Amino acid sequence: MVRPMEWSDEGVVLSVRANGETAAVVELLTRAHGRHLGLVHGGRSRKLRPVLQIGNHVDATWKARLADNLGHYSVELRQGFAAPLMEDAAALAALTSLVSMARLLPERDPHPNLYEITLFVLGYLGEPAVWPALMVRWELALLDELGFGLDLATCAATGGSAELTYVSPRSGRAVSAEAGEPYKDRLLVLPAFLRGGPASEVRREDILAGLALTGYFLEARALAPHGLAMPEARSRLAGYLRRET
Repeated sequence: MVRPMEWSDEGVVLSVRANGETAAVVELLTRAHGRHLGLVHGGRSRKLRPVLQIGNHVDATWKARLADNLGHYSVELRQGFAAPLMEDAAALAALTSLVSMARLLPERDPHPNLYEITLFVLGYLGEPAVWPALMVRWELALLDELGFGLDLATCAATGGSAELTYVSPRSGRAVSAEAGEPYKDRLLVLPAFLRGGPASEVRREDILAGLALTGYFLEARALAPHGLAMPEARSRLAGYLRRET
């Protein structure tokens, strides 16, 4: 006799796809079970539509006859992050970009550290002075979880940690101002808020440089090798931030 599979976890809603007249296939980024899909009966109902908004934090129980089945979710709302952002186009673009990029994670592979960072960022999307820098750091964490982490602690050429100003697009390692000077037109900018050291004001140009940095490596290492394009939501987020400079 086959015993049904069942687990309970918390998660962030990444996507919702209609299935039949009333059901929905829901994709969650869960704490202990990674990016995981399941069918929600009545997922398109008036009761569950507000719960199943992308970015919302939910409690979920997943059941299936076999481990590799799609299975079924039952969900309850913990915290709604989507609704309060409906009047803030830039923050809503950040939320949409985050959930779109999180779908690059392999299915059913736990990433508890990134999950915690994701909840942290979602909690600050109502604070425009804070969340843009957090989005850059979230994308750095995503690169790390995908196996493409950047080394921003020491210079690739000298091994030192002083005046790190650039990042090599080939190695993903930091480069000092002196070592990078002859090649600066071919290097990526390392914004001040990612260099470590004392905290300082994060300027808008630093945010744009940070997004250019993470965007380059996400595209070159995570997307292009699989024939994927940068998600529209990510491009829209960068566009909003450029217009605000």
